[in-house]
Amino acid sequence: MLKKYKAIFFDWDGTAVMSRRAPVDQAVAAMRPLLQKGIKLIIVSGTTIENIAGGKIESYFAEEELKNLYLGLGRGAYNYSFKDGIPYIFKNMVPDKGEILKIHQVCFEIHQTLKEKYDFDTDIVFSRPNYCKIDLMVENQRGDNLFMQEDELGCLRETLKEHGMEDGLSGLIHLAKQTGKKYGIDVAPTCDAKYLEVGVTSKSDNVNVILEKICTENNIKPEECTYWGDEYVGIEKDIFGSDSFMKTEKSQNGDFYDVSEVTGERPSGVQKIGGGVDRFLCFLHEQE
Repeated sequence: MLKKYKAIFFDWDGTAVMSRRAPVDQAVAAMRPLLQKGIKLIIVSGTTIENIAGGKIESYFAEEELKNLYLGLGRGAYNYSFKDGIPYIFKNMVPDKGEILKIHQVCFEIHQTLKEKYDFDTDIVFSRPNYCKIDLMVENQRGDNLFMQEDELGCLRETLKEHGMEDGLSGLIHLAKQTGKKYGIDVAPTCDAKYLEVGVTSKSDNVNVILEKICTENNIKPEECTYWGDEYVGIEKDIFGSDSFMKTEKSQNGDFYDVSEVTGERPSGVQKIGGGVDRFLCFLHEQE
């Protein structure tokens, strides 16, 4: 039994639900009693609101319950609370058009470099509001399971070696940062094996913005918060998954848990407990 918390930050896909198209009834049932008690629940996800409970998360809860629900979405871009039962963005961190175009240029140059130097094929998703997704495993389709799979890391490492990239993912991260500097921007690249995501904000920005808000408005201390995800695991030395960005200078005194079964190193202070979605929902019920 874990201690009781006043605020629970958690990833959505792979932590609260199996996929963004999966039924949300069990997650909602686990969340509702906590919202009714005044416990703050904060969904932190790289996706946008349209992919959280079909874009209708507010329809599952009463107006009073929604006062305790927050959404940190889009890799730092959008931070939501609810007013009169309707989600609204209280902090928007979307880059202006000039900066997002620079991010597009950075990613296209990465794509060109990988092709020219290593004959390594990638695809790019340009439609995100504040970052691009570079698909490093174009033949590997995840389907509805959008989170990292057990065998993906090994497959990608082997593929990179076959194409002469001896520095592996750390080399890709370095390439992204150096290319960003050429265009005058500091990018914050992340990687979950299949995708190299390149933008100027991350889940760290979501966590910092919402943590400051709930601590200031509700007298919550950082050590009374906990952070749950399924993508903490190290991709390579000192390079961790996207959920590791929930651990910041402001949040570091909280408790961090990983429900993934994937083997590998986690950031210091993150406890691997496994169990996937079922384990996280069980934790929510234990908090009632």
